[in-house]
Amino acid sequence: MTNKVKFTSMDHGTKEDYDLIAIHDSENERSLAKRVIEWLKLMDGDSPYQISRLQHCLQTATRAEQDGADTETIVCALLHDIGDVISPVNHSQASAAILRPYISEKNYWIVLNHGLFQGYYWMHHYDENRNLRDQYRDHPYYQDCVDFCSEWDQKSFDPDYKEKPLDYFIPMIEEIFSRKPRSFV
Repeated sequence: MTNKVKFTSMDHGTKEDYDLIAIHDSENERSLAKRVIEWLKLMDGDSPYQISRLQHCLQTATRAEQDGADTETIVCALLHDIGDVISPVNHSQASAAILRPYISEKNYWIVLNHGLFQGYYWMHHYDENRNLRDQYRDHPYYQDCVDFCSEWDQKSFDPDYKEKPLDYFIPMIEEIFSRKPRSFV
């Protein structure tokens, strides 16, 4: 990039400076699907599970599709753990933040909270409350998140399950990230 803003402090920026930044941000936005696909590929490494983290995501998405989920939900199932690449400790929140401008509030809420809801399957092994998810029992998407975890996420660690390959899902990823993003500034 040869054109640069003239300021060294944002309070000195001009409209022309911010127009230049907007052009750059727009170009960056258009390449998000490609970056997300590359992040998924990074998940195809060694794992303590019997399968890679990428295979887990592919299995989750394959199960969602087999159950008749729409494209957006399938992509959310595929990308629900993409946050592991950049922030394993709060991967649910990182995944949800990446997806939020492109997806429904329902799917955002499910991705955002799936980590807590998955705790139902393991927290009791550490003398923790496996029912922490129940604090959201009255939330309109509570049961949807329970179902996401029970029907797709927690089952998808099976080396014998035949998931669809990443290439199969790439057009779906591109479709979701080609949507006009909503702003949450």
